[in-house]
Amino acid sequence: MIPVNPEALKPFASKYVWWKTPDEAVAMPERVIAQVMNMGDYADVQTLAVQVGDDALREVLKHAEAGQFNERSWAYWHYRLGLASVDRVPALPVRRFA
Repeated sequence: MIPVNPEALKPFASKYVWWKTPDEAVAMPERVIAQVMNMGDYADVQTLAVQVGDDALREVLKHAEAGQFNERSWAYWHYRLGLASVDRVPALPVRRFA
């Protein structure tokens, strides 16, 4: 993961990872970023993109876990970050059991 300033993520953590304290949430910056990418409003998404950069957003998508993104957000971010063309979005991550 590309280094991200935890203080910059705290406002997002309190809003999008409400079940943890902001300090606990920013210990896993990828989770906070994924939550904003999946559920964030337009202003928060734009602010996040400026603060962390597209490379960090790509890394979060690359390592996404099952259930972190809904289909709409998954498609949007693949298009927005230039990772997929129309009708070529990869499948959402799925859980695998051994």
